[in-house]
Amino acid sequence: MAGSLLGGAPGSLVGNVSPRARIGAIAAMKDVGTFGLIVLVVAGAAIVAVLSNRLAERIRVPAPAIFLIAAAVLSDLAPSLYDLSTTTVQRIVTVALAIILFDGGMHIGMARLRSAAGAIVWLGVVGTAVTTAGVALIAHALLGLGAKISLVLGTALAPTDPAVVFSVLGNREVRGRAGTILEGESGANDPVGIALMIGLLTASGSGARLALGVAQQFALEMAIGLAIGVVGGVLLLAFMRRIPLPNAALYPIRALAGALVLYGVATVAHGSGFLAVFVAGIVVGDERAPYKAEIERFCSSLATLGEIVAFAVLGLTVHLSHFRHGHALGYGLAIAALLALVVRPVLGGLVLAAIGLSRPERIFVLWSGLKGAVPILLGSFVLSSGIAHAAEVYDVIAVVVAFSVIVQGGLVPTIARRVGVPMRAVEPEPWAAGLRLRDEPQGLHRYVVEAGSAADGSAVRDLAVGESLWISIVTRAGRLVPVGSDLVLHAGDEVLALTDPGDEIDPAPVFRGDE
Repeated sequence: MAGSLLGGAPGSLVGNVSPRARIGAIAAMKDVGTFGLIVLVVAGAAIVAVLSNRLAERIRVPAPAIFLIAAAVLSDLAPSLYDLSTTTVQRIVTVALAIILFDGGMHIGMARLRSAAGAIVWLGVVGTAVTTAGVALIAHALLGLGAKISLVLGTALAPTDPAVVFSVLGNREVRGRAGTILEGESGANDPVGIALMIGLLTASGSGARLALGVAQQFALEMAIGLAIGVVGGVLLLAFMRRIPLPNAALYPIRALAGALVLYGVATVAHGSGFLAVFVAGIVVGDERAPYKAEIERFCSSLATLGEIVAFAVLGLTVHLSHFRHGHALGYGLAIAALLALVVRPVLGGLVLAAIGLSRPERIFVLWSGLKGAVPILLGSFVLSSGIAHAAEVYDVIAVVVAFSVIVQGGLVPTIARRVGVPMRAVEPEPWAAGLRLRDEPQGLHRYVVEAGSAADGSAVRDLAVGESLWISIVTRAGRLVPVGSDLVLHAGDEVLALTDPGDEIDPAPVFRGDE
């Protein structure tokens, strides 16, 4: 042969390749290796993140605290990570919170909301307002800050955080209304706090003029966010039900994308996008839709990942070396202690006095108002605004959040046990038994036997449900139980039953403990 296909000598694979081409090929190979290392590190971090809940259970510290502290330490060891722009951080955390709130809304649903709607709204709005005022007074007296910056700090620290609350309560079941109120408050007061912060940072003037501007901005954001959340939730549910997709894996993606569309619409319309996605999640929560279980699992998985990402990214914005100088650490710990032991118990207790909770439930709710990603996100808004003392305020917020997540969050199960609020760990159930139907089943219902209900301790044959209800499946502690007329039901049993669609008798009250 006269030569190879590359134009070189016979048997040569390289031929007359130029030095520039050889250098390019070597650089490309090095780039592939570098990218492989990046994939290895990211995948390893993802595995650590997935296993973090087990570590959190062992050391009794909520998982978000682990990532917040680890990221803060890492940012000191690798200063280039600290250069992450505030805008980038805000965008990442905003998307993560939108997913967390949509998942939290679905978890609550309309049925649970009805039992505690008034309490959630009252505590989420009025409780946030009085906490803001209390922290602002402390900041003014302790730090000597002006009225506006004190209000800004109070507004940043007033909201409880859904990421932390859902993380602490995610694998625990709290009986009664306390758990629902706590989860609902953490979802409801975040839009309230964010709207107040935006109003404070954008309104001009002082005194009555400032208060009027903040009130107008707040009312506008709440009204638009609520309206878009309700209407958008109904439309999203209809979209989920009526428009079939070619692949089951697309249904969860469509639902989440629809929720983020509602966030975008509400935000563009100058409303609260966070309130819109939270309300939409509540509207969708209890309703049936094709592949609903898959949608819920998908959103819960992404919410967990979003929680990890949010705290890791926010941790990168905290520079630990700042606390070696100045008084941010001391002031932050003082405000954190006063907030946990004085402001929320006293002012929050006055708000809760109007809600019919038992004393143990009231103590549990007041202690478990945890701070987290939302206060730090609001602190990043303060940094972006260029307001005086913004850096000091941000450092104080970081200390308060760390104290709340580590100390308060770690003690939540202990407080529940000491005051007598029933809380139990819910073990995952990895095995499922079921079948799929082409059309929506009519008359198929799932009930959970609540303590004190008519069904608790009663045999199947003695249930006052008429002749048109057939109990098909009963699970107890994650295991199937043979169903017969003499089977005695107990609190916590899950019951799958068929009813005659034309029957006017509603069997649900038989399984509820408040009847």
